[in-house]
Amino acid sequence: MPAQELQQQLNLLREQLEQGPPLSPEDRDNLLDLSRQIELQLQRESTAPDTNLADGVNLAVERFEVEHPTVAGTLRNIVQSLASMGI
Repeated sequence: MPAQELQQQLNLLREQLEQGPPLSPEDRDNLLDLSRQIELQLQRESTAPDTNLADGVNLAVERFEVEHPTVAGTLRNIVQSLASMGI
């Protein structure tokens, strides 16, 4: 179930990137890279969890909290899903 929740949050993040507030090219690239890392983690869920992934998402939350609170909220949910998965 946590993997399914994480996938839903990842899909929501992608939708927000497509339709949401304008982001700088650098911010958009960083979020896309982060979403790819999360997707890779989902694919190898049972093998080797990437413990640095949650740290990277937390840093993104801090970065987007003020200017893009909706994106930051989705990222917070992703952190919670990762924690539920033991990552």
